[in-house]
Amino acid sequence: MKKTLVAAALLGAFAGVAQAQTAVQIYGNIDVGMVKRTDQTLAIGKRASNTLGFKGTEDLGNGLKALFQVEMRYEPDTGTNENNGRPLFQGQTRVGLQGDFGMVRLGRGLTPFQEIVGSFEPWHGLPTQAGFYTDISVAGFNSAPLDVGGTSPNNNRISNAIFYNSPVANGFQVNASWASKEATGGGVTGIGAGAATYAAGAQASANPFSIAGTYNNGPAAAMLAYERNAVESKVWSVAGSFSVTPELKLMGTYSHQNMEHTNTQRPTIKGAEIGATYAVGPGKLLAGFGLKKQEENVRLHDLITRQYSLGYEYSLSKRTYLYVDASRKTNVFNQATGASSATPTVNHYDIGLNHSF
Repeated sequence: MKKTLVAAALLGAFAGVAQAQTAVQIYGNIDVGMVKRTDQTLAIGKRASNTLGFKGTEDLGNGLKALFQVEMRYEPDTGTNENNGRPLFQGQTRVGLQGDFGMVRLGRGLTPFQEIVGSFEPWHGLPTQAGFYTDISVAGFNSAPLDVGGTSPNNNRISNAIFYNSPVANGFQVNASWASKEATGGGVTGIGAGAATYAAGAQASANPFSIAGTYNNGPAAAMLAYERNAVESKVWSVAGSFSVTPELKLMGTYSHQNMEHTNTQRPTIKGAEIGATYAVGPGKLLAGFGLKKQEENVRLHDLITRQYSLGYEYSLSKRTYLYVDASRKTNVFNQATGASSATPTVNHYDIGLNHSF
């Protein structure tokens, strides 16, 4: 009897230690609203990507931790995977180690450039049409052009990659990623004389990599980043923000993309955005103006898109807020061909509810 009691006590103690050393969290958000765009009917839509994820850490001792994160994206109005054709865990799938050396992870995730630049625009880097992240503040750069469906300008994650985050020292941090040349099913059609074309399933001609340096200290923050993708397009970007008062925050980005390997006619795209947020009680006002300019080698004319956006968020709690947005984008063009869009002027309106858990 005594041996049984001792064994039970030991098992209970070990179970308590294991529980203390290992932590797993289920998290996500659900965002649903009404969306109206030019030439489209009023529809159920979203402002933010809807996510469901699992992440956890295990204490390995001596300051070392193992960690993992898997995240799926879904459409709440239909229950399907985001955009139907994307992988189940397209958000990210990463496992790694963290210690005094920083953090090293392997798998799929946001590139350092894409992960950080969204912090410097008023809509928090959300993929909403009212914001600037997916098109203007990144100059339309595509981090994964050879992914299936890779012609969309919001491909900001890479697969088959290793990611590193340095420790933070006096507000400074360096983040980097590098990926293999593994084919992921998509293709890219070259534009202009001598431009490279990649058939569907073709291997990359370069190892994608991304590096970003950040500074965060009190009211000021800044970023400097450089990235090259699998088809040798390159982008560099500088961004900054400053909290003038506890209520008012100003921010801006500038990005410069070069696509001369695959588009010799219109290789250069520049994007710039300035914005502000202003807290009023439980609410927050959002405002911004952005430009995207594509320069042509033939110098017939440059293409310039302008965007004006306003938004408002009202917090019902720390995890739930209502939102409303309005934006106008003029002279929208096809980034590959330079042709004017079928709808060159787009007005966007949305109203909805966002809850995180």
